[in-house]
Amino acid sequence: MRILLLLVGLLIWAERLSAQTTISIVRVPATTPADAVLYIAGSFNNRDPGSTAYAFTRRPDGTYQFILPPTVKGPVEYKITRGTWASAETNAKHEGIENHRFTVGSGRAIVEMQVENWQDFGGSNKPCESTALQPNVQIISTTFNIPQLKRTRRIWVYLPNDYAASAAKRYPVLYMHDGQNVFDACTSFAGEWDVDETLSELQKQGLDATGSIVVAVDHGGTERLNELSPWRNLKLGGGQGDQYVDFLVQTLKPYIDANYRTLTGREFTGIAGSSMGGLISTYAALKYPMVYSKVGVFSPAFWFAKDSLMEYMRRHPANPDTRFYFVCGTTEGQSMVPFMQTVHDALLRGGIPAANLSFNPRTDGQHSEWFWRREFPAAYRWLSAPAEERVKSRK
Repeated sequence: MRILLLLVGLLIWAERLSAQTTISIVRVPATTPADAVLYIAGSFNNRDPGSTAYAFTRRPDGTYQFILPPTVKGPVEYKITRGTWASAETNAKHEGIENHRFTVGSGRAIVEMQVENWQDFGGSNKPCESTALQPNVQIISTTFNIPQLKRTRRIWVYLPNDYAASAAKRYPVLYMHDGQNVFDACTSFAGEWDVDETLSELQKQGLDATGSIVVAVDHGGTERLNELSPWRNLKLGGGQGDQYVDFLVQTLKPYIDANYRTLTGREFTGIAGSSMGGLISTYAALKYPMVYSKVGVFSPAFWFAKDSLMEYMRRHPANPDTRFYFVCGTTEGQSMVPFMQTVHDALLRGGIPAANLSFNPRTDGQHSEWFWRREFPAAYRWLSAPAEERVKSRK
């Protein structure tokens, strides 16, 4: 019996070995510190830039190798870091790059790649220069307290061009998630959204007479999936989204309203995010219908908790005077457009007027920051436009 169990174990081990996928880094920049530890951060580990479980092994020949866990299957996206997003890889010109993409199959594979440069070192050891628009973008705190989750977080704020000069003027507020990616390429995962540059330029061109304050909350790294879904996914976690949206409404919004010149009413308050941020933005608008009136939903991860979301929508219909802007790529995944359509249709049946819903599948769209950066101006302008202009834009 013991021999049989041993044979079975050997067969399982051999099968796993034959099906493993190895990521091999064959070249790194000359600026790479001799004692650097390299990490892989991607769709399979919540994009954690410094998880010890996803650290590469350095080989005697100077290459680096990492074997993906056998549970990782199908399409994956990833980047290489030295432990933080501030030290992630870039191209040879010190510019942000798109995620590497690979489909993990059932056979054995070796994926060879090169790291051209590091974000915190240019071609001549030049530190990464922040792209956050100064003085419009400020960091409120790197350790803002989240009492609902017993954690702290970095919080950013963007102030319109005329904020300092117009002492009596008050502004709408847009709350956004994954703050690392909103304003600054140096802190981003795969490029920033350029929200600060976009809004500043719209004001300069006279296309945004009101202007908006934007508050961006950094995600919690390994806690990101937990915080951005109120429901648990059996494989991936979740379940802390209630506390997170409570923080936004009960703690962060009162602070922003007390310290900045905001228009506090629901008609002036929006929320937006991508992927898991699209899911939690939708949920926040349902849970707090008297707080949010504008919702930007970019490539939403509705697959994470679709059944729970649909049931919650049935029990907590959205405020009819809420605008939802949906956008995604048609090739982001088999469920992306159908699930987004399902939520859109449920809102329509639940009483949201068609004029308050904008549905935008893009054939060239991808699950990536460059796509969301490109789509943000249209989403912002539609969500902010007077009702008569939004009706015209649908015709």
